Amino acid sequence: MNKLTAAQFVKKWSKIELKERTTAQTHFNDVCALIGHKTPLEADPKGEFFTFEADTEKPEGEQGWADAWYNNRFIWEYKGPNKSLEKAYQQLLLYKDSLGNPPLLITSDTHTIIIHTNFNNTVKKTHVITLDTIADGDGVDLLRRAFNDPASFKPAETPEQVTSASAKQFVQVANLLQRYEEKKLDPERLAHFIVRLLFCLFAEDLGLLPEKAFTQLVRQNLPQEQFRLSLKNLFAAMRAGGMFGPIRIPHFNGGLFDDDFVPDELPDILPSLRDVGSQDWSSIDPSIFGTLFERILDEDKRKRAQLGAHFTSKDDILLVIEPVLMQPLRDKWQNVKLEAEGLTRDGKGKKAEKLLREFSDEVAAVRVLDPACGSGNFLYVALRQLLDLQKEIITLAARLKLNEIPLTVGPGQIYGIEINSYAHELAQITVWIGYLQWRTENGFAEMDEPILKPLRQIEHKDAIIDLKTGEEPEWPEVDVIFGNPPFLGGKRLRTELGDAYVDALFQLYDGRVPREADLVCYWFEKARAMIEAEKAKRAGLLATNSIRGGANRKVLERVKETGDIFWAQSDREWILDGAAVNVSMVGFDNGSQTTAMLDNKIVGIINSDLTATTNLTLAQSLMENLNIAFMGVTPAGPFAIPPETAMKWFKSNSENKKVLRPYFNGQDITNRPREVWIIDFGVGTTQEEAQKYKEPFDYVVRSVKPAREKQRSTITQWWLHERSRPEMRNAIKNLNRYIVTPRVSKYRIFIWAIGTSLVDSATFVFARDDDYFFGVLHSKPHEVWALRQGTSLEDRPRYTPTTTFETFPFPWAPGKEPISDPKVKAIAEAAKQLDDFRTRWLNPPADEIGPKALAKRTLTNLYNALTLYREEYKGKMRMPESFKEAVNGIIGLDEIETLDHIHTKLDHAVLDAYGWAHNLSDEQILEKLLALNLERAG
Repeated sequence: MNKLTAAQFVKKWSKIELKERTTAQTHFNDVCALIGHKTPLEADPKGEFFTFEADTEKPEGEQGWADAWYNNRFIWEYKGPNKSLEKAYQQLLLYKDSLGNPPLLITSDTHTIIIHTNFNNTVKKTHVITLDTIADGDGVDLLRRAFNDPASFKPAETPEQVTSASAKQFVQVANLLQRYEEKKLDPERLAHFIVRLLFCLFAEDLGLLPEKAFTQLVRQNLPQEQFRLSLKNLFAAMRAGGMFGPIRIPHFNGGLFDDDFVPDELPDILPSLRDVGSQDWSSIDPSIFGTLFERILDEDKRKRAQLGAHFTSKDDILLVIEPVLMQPLRDKWQNVKLEAEGLTRDGKGKKAEKLLREFSDEVAAVRVLDPACGSGNFLYVALRQLLDLQKEIITLAARLKLNEIPLTVGPGQIYGIEINSYAHELAQITVWIGYLQWRTENGFAEMDEPILKPLRQIEHKDAIIDLKTGEEPEWPEVDVIFGNPPFLGGKRLRTELGDAYVDALFQLYDGRVPREADLVCYWFEKARAMIEAEKAKRAGLLATNSIRGGANRKVLERVKETGDIFWAQSDREWILDGAAVNVSMVGFDNGSQTTAMLDNKIVGIINSDLTATTNLTLAQSLMENLNIAFMGVTPAGPFAIPPETAMKWFKSNSENKKVLRPYFNGQDITNRPREVWIIDFGVGTTQEEAQKYKEPFDYVVRSVKPAREKQRSTITQWWLHERSRPEMRNAIKNLNRYIVTPRVSKYRIFIWAIGTSLVDSATFVFARDDDYFFGVLHSKPHEVWALRQGTSLEDRPRYTPTTTFETFPFPWAPGKEPISDPKVKAIAEAAKQLDDFRTRWLNPPADEIGPKALAKRTLTNLYNALTLYREEYKGKMRMPESFKEAVNGIIGLDEIETLDHIHTKLDHAVLDAYGWAHNLSDEQILEKLLALNLERAG
């Protein structure tokens, strides 16, 4: 192995100009000698991992040779004097996939060596080595690392980090313009101008806008009016191509530069633009830039947050894009690839080429729609996937030495609908930036002009209703519909969207989407109708996981009536504006796909509640369960008062007891009770009657009436609760106690409430006062039924009187239980033991426990401990100290064992009442309950 000093290397190569391929190999061998590394011939005589002239296939269909290749380290390409090393780099981008996509791409003309990083999910970096840096600098060290430790070149920054920094800086410019121009300019015009600035930054860093023309203009520090006129001239040149001073500007247009508009007046944005220009805009990640920008820019961020305009990561987007859009194409590609390879081996190259061309044309003809596209991140990711697939086809044709197959996948296949002005503009630019980046990164940088084409198929309108006509907006005919429509609960539609909009929406979709359904359901119904009308083939949409139950589930039931669900993620954690929510992802078609996958497992069928087992969506409401379960009251105003105030009013006038009641909500059940009271004048009480209770009425005048007026409430009887639930009151009026449960809770917990109390609408009331009924509700059969029939909020299951309770078949129809039956008595006894145990634990003697320890004694903590015991301790080595430490001392092992025993005893008693075995699985219990439900429903 020869050795060269840095001085010897520089002296030799400073006099030699690269002319012949053999000279390139001599130079490369000298580089090896300079850093003390074996040459390719010495290290790998067979040319298996380190060789000159490695055989490659260029994606555009030509055979190529990499001048030097070192497996999993680098590809090295030489160019002669006065030849562009940028073109050499473009060649490497074409070679890289067929040579294992190594971490480094290196170009050289012997006087200069440029190392380009090629690591996944990192910002691209370059390191330039000259003869000077080899003689006196870090040149030798960089070369040694390239051969021996290429991983040391991996940049620390990710595209996400660069994008976030770039977005924050650019938003300063956008906010200046927005505040300055918002009263003078139409928002769409201003958004169009802002996006132009953004694109200029990107285009010049990608090399599309020559000689940093935009940044040069910004850095000239021109007077405001001169800068404005110069910017108009630049936009005019980009509109049709032309000269901007001495610089020839390519033809861009595409609708983005459809005129030379610059606002007549500009705030002082030059300092911020200079800062922004220092970022590397070629590395921004379009899948998140638009959303970051949109979130900060939007005039009403709070409303956009509520409507679900949030960052969706590329990985999450791919979860939908892959099974819904790409998997059918990939399945077909596997067949096409094998057939083409076989035809070529048999000497039928023309047939193989025809087959590949036809499939390439099919990929380029796929049309996709995101009907709530936001800033375009779903569209961008989908386009890149289609481009990657077509590149595989092009590369295979080259490997099989067939004629060139052109790159034809492009933004014209992308369709979108978006109502927000800024997001609509950003969606178009997100798609274009992603497309141009992909071409540059994959060796297709050369483009015909105009560089941009109009994307009029990304429309600016409401996707679910045209308020001018009252009709449904037309969606374009496409192959696949996907996206992340806005999350907005059915109960908040009027508050957020207004009565006029909601009334029109209800009328338009009457009979198709229940009025209680979340906003996202309208997108599901529109997509379903498109597939039924054969204007789309497949759809994949996101929703909160409440799509699985209640009124929301009706749209999935309609999907299954006219087609089927072939893929779903039933319950996936999601981050929405910093808070965790749980979402469902649903892929559906006309029923043509015969396989189904639920939560990454192949299943026989996916039910409309996004399960693959017992189909509880068949369960019917049972007449025998009606008029038992009710929602609590909705005061709609500050009627609640502290206990001290209530006691004071009692002393003042004992009659006040008639309109003051203990009041609690779901949190009072799961946590320590607040001991709040509520002013309640009942149902239909006149103002004159209410005035008889002076202190309570005066309080309502001072507190409730102004609050109602501020909220522009339409309730005329402001002294009464908005929804006083007369049916519920009538059902419990003769009961000394009744059963309650939180609407949303981590655990399905039931407790007793005294008959004089009142609960809020986040709590459900059961008009029964017997231990037997309490026991059945708190048993395993009812718990597993409630978990499957209900929906959930984040990680907390939601209970409903309709789908959950009214469908549940009790051992005997309510009211017809044989009171003297030993099985009924056994349930009642276990239920009373459960209530007694919990009451004692929640309320120990005052001298037995301190206030801090008492504060931890909540039913949530108790059932957390029970869950931990069952999962980690039950049936294993008994470790009392370990358990007590694990639950922060709130309960001992012996006590939790007692609670577990009582629950087991109760479960067995209820199963005995049904006549079922004690060892049934949850699924077997659900099967039996469904059968009993259908039998009772007739």
